[in-house]
Amino acid sequence: MDGISPVGSVPVGPMPEAKAASAAGKAFKDLLQDSIDRVNRLQVEADRTLERLNAGQATGEELLVATRKAQIAFESLMQIRDKLVGAFEEIQRMKV
Repeated sequence: MDGISPVGSVPVGPMPEAKAASAAGKAFKDLLQDSIDRVNRLQVEADRTLERLNAGQATGEELLVATRKAQIAFESLMQIRDKLVGAFEEIQRMKV
C-alpha cells in the first residue's frame, strides 16, 4: 500500500478561472462590469420577449425561459454583491 504524502507536497496553483482571467488581461473590475452587462442584456431580452408576446410573435414558454434566465442571472449577481460587501465589512473590522 502506498504511503500518504504530506499535504505540503501537493503543488497548488491558481484556479483555472484565475488563469483564464489573467491570461486575457482582464481586471476584476472589468470582469464584474461584464457580468453586470450580461445580466442587463438578459433583462432587456426578457422585456423584448414580453413585447413580442403581446404582439403575438412569441409564446408563453419563450417568455418563461427568458424571464427565468434573467432572474437566475440577477440572483447570482446579488449573491456576488453580498459576498463582496461582506468581505469589505470584514476588512473594515480588521485592526491595523
